[in-house]
Amino acid sequence: MKAVVQRGRNAKVTVENEVTGEIDNGLVILLGVTHEDTEEDAKYLADKIVNLRIFEDDQGKMNLSLKDIEGQMLSISQFTLYGDTRKGRRPNFMNAAKPEPANKLYETFNGLVRDLGVPVETGAFGEMMDVQLTNVGPVTLILESKDR
Repeated sequence: MKAVVQRGRNAKVTVENEVTGEIDNGLVILLGVTHEDTEEDAKYLADKIVNLRIFEDDQGKMNLSLKDIEGQMLSISQFTLYGDTRKGRRPNFMNAAKPEPANKLYETFNGLVRDLGVPVETGAFGEMMDVQLTNVGPVTLILESKDR
């Protein structure tokens, strides 16, 4: 699994002009699933992301986690994270998992984050979505479960 983690506020996702998820302060996660991913990958990323110390403390140092600030998560499925652009000019998405297993792991990830005490808002799996956010910092990290 691959996650683009963005520290954000005033973030929302809309599908056909209807807001499906919205947060005030926390993290926006773009989550991609590949063929080899398992529930263990989802567990690893959920725990890692919820506990990443990327929010500022009183001294302006990145020492606080999403749990510490009692923040929220906006989780968006993003199969294009597994786009391969090495050949030609059009990305190849063969490394992205098929929709059914990808959605299952995406939902598993969201459930695990909720189990860790973080409210989760979502986009709509497999739909064309518009995502808006204010990236604070900006802080953007890319995490991959295979790197553990």
